[in-house]
Amino acid sequence: MRQPTGRPLAGEFATYAADDIAHVTGDDAITALAPQRDLVLALLSPLSDADVDGVTYASGKWTLKDVLCHLADDERIFGYRVLCIARGDTHPLPGFDEQLYAAGAVATARPWTALLADYAAVRQATLTLLEGLPLHAWERRGEVNGYEASVRGLAFHIAGHELRHLRAIRTLYWPQLRGTPHTASDR
Repeated sequence: MRQPTGRPLAGEFATYAADDIAHVTGDDAITALAPQRDLVLALLSPLSDADVDGVTYASGKWTLKDVLCHLADDERIFGYRVLCIARGDTHPLPGFDEQLYAAGAVATARPWTALLADYAAVRQATLTLLEGLPLHAWERRGEVNGYEASVRGLAFHIAGHELRHLRAIRTLYWPQLRGTPHTASDR
């Protein structure tokens, strides 16, 4: 039986992520991440390209396609950080410019089903990586974008970051969707 990862303590993640991580329930990163995938897919899979194309909540903000692509990109980067630190790599890991990545992804030109499949594949890869970690690896620390982080802090960051975007999808994007009479609470 696998032991829970434990919740990260202050100093195991970026200070800017504290509020996001506070929204993650429980004391195990894997137990938090697996059902989130199912929640995201249940919420977003019924939508079509016609429903989501160009949907944003304000001028200059990302489209819903951009947000979904950002979730996958951010998780890839944090998954790589988890891998490096869990394996004992002591090299400082760089930050990234999320706006540059979003512009380079050109998510609006991709089919919605492809973005959903990409998101699901990335989450599965993250879960597979995390499930294979030995218990002692969860508390390993490294330097990430100028701050110290633990493996479990990074894993909880992935979960908390996604929860923040899910709140935005439900409250800001959902009312803007075309062809869907449902409210966010219906899903």
